[in-house]
Amino acid sequence: MTHAELVKALVDAGIHFGNPASRWNPRMEPYIAGKRGNIHIINIKETVKGILLAKKLVQNEVAAGRDVLFVGTKRQARHAIEEEARRCGMHYVSERWLGGTLTNFRTIRERLKRLEQLEKLWETGEIETYSKKMKSTLHREMVKIKSNLEGIRNMDKIPGVIFVVDVKREHIAVSEARKLGVKTIALIDTDGDPSSIDLPIPGNDDAMRAIALVTSQIADAAIEGKQGRTVGDKTDNEPQPRRRSSRVSFKADQPETDAPATQDTNPNPSETVAASN
Repeated sequence: MTHAELVKALVDAGIHFGNPASRWNPRMEPYIAGKRGNIHIINIKETVKGILLAKKLVQNEVAAGRDVLFVGTKRQARHAIEEEARRCGMHYVSERWLGGTLTNFRTIRERLKRLEQLEKLWETGEIETYSKKMKSTLHREMVKIKSNLEGIRNMDKIPGVIFVVDVKREHIAVSEARKLGVKTIALIDTDGDPSSIDLPIPGNDDAMRAIALVTSQIADAAIEGKQGRTVGDKTDNEPQPRRRSSRVSFKADQPETDAPATQDTNPNPSETVAASN
């Protein structure tokens, strides 16, 4: 997608429509172009600038071996978050952000182990040995854990970047990321606080098409970063040429004329062998 095509797609998706002026956050003033009626209009140039910077950040982080966590639990964002995170092979939270998902990651891993135990009961058929009441209880527990943690069950380390849709709704996720020094990117509307985000992307965070478009751009950057990661791995695995010491190099570079001439005092090798015997 070219720059002009991106701008046209963003405008068509309605990303420039903000919230009513009565609900705005004064810190979003640099990103607002004006008003239409009682609705703030977001400066599309700032949106494009935020997307390009975010893509560069994500690409660099993924190429360096770190992962991206997509977060969007509002109804308008769930489908796009899940689809794009799966497309680029990254992690996501689309149902509910559990407090301590990042700051208490060890406990989250324990819950995921519990999910694996419950799933194993059904896979092996061992669940049939339980009573109907216990079977129902265990099934509800499994469904609950799976709905909340399915998107991060393969996340074995803290991500390098977190992408958030709607800063006000996901303020707990943003707070945990900042505590751990995880870089934050967010699609933020005119009622959000950009000072809480490392890299804000000003735009309508209620329009499904706008959310899907921005999320797809972040996913594309993650895919490009993975390709760079693969190239780096190949380069690291290539055999390196054997280093020669400076002394050997010096001898190898010397011209043959510089070598001292030696006189062959015993030109017949057979006489030498006989003498030694």
